[in-house]
Amino acid sequence: MKIYVIGDSISIQYGPYLKKYLSGVIEYSRKEGEEEALLNLDKPIGANGGDSSMVLTFLKAKSKSGGIDADLLLLNCGLHDIKTDPKTGKKQVPLEEYKKNLKEIVSVVSKMKPKLVWIRTTPCDEKVHNSRPKMEFHRFSADCMAYNDAADRIMEESGVAVIDLYTFTANLGDSPYCDHVHFHEHIREKQASFIAGWLGGRT
Repeated sequence: MKIYVIGDSISIQYGPYLKKYLSGVIEYSRKEGEEEALLNLDKPIGANGGDSSMVLTFLKAKSKSGGIDADLLLLNCGLHDIKTDPKTGKKQVPLEEYKKNLKEIVSVVSKMKPKLVWIRTTPCDEKVHNSRPKMEFHRFSADCMAYNDAADRIMEESGVAVIDLYTFTANLGDSPYCDHVHFHEHIREKQASFIAGWLGGRT
């Protein structure tokens, strides 16, 4: 079995552990450009999938160029969508646009080889996040939950399997974060183990 991962910086950070856990059982690959993405995890380039509009654009391009050679496509977007302008309150991708993008993403992937698996967006520490000096954008926990809820409904209606990384991560203790939104190494390893366990039940 082969999997292909498209996701934000959270997926980049648990990726090496996931690849290790799947070694010899499931072939792992992801959106390319990890070195570039790691230069600034808050700015989506390279392996960082970014918001739902960016993911949709990437998938359309992939579809036109021959698709994705994998059995499962593990996909997430949401943390970049909920980026909020502190002055105007405007979201990078408003909720209604996010819903529209996800529906189109489901449609595009349905015409390609891999079967879509949705990964719920992980929580953010809004108190730390929004008090960081020189932070150009805010994130709010309520938005994370609202966007997850919207994605849940769309994936359920579309018959897409969901890995609930949000709830799993939220139950990993009081201090899982190494900054405003990213996680300590031991949390990343547990996230990867959780996903690998889910995948193991499908092989």
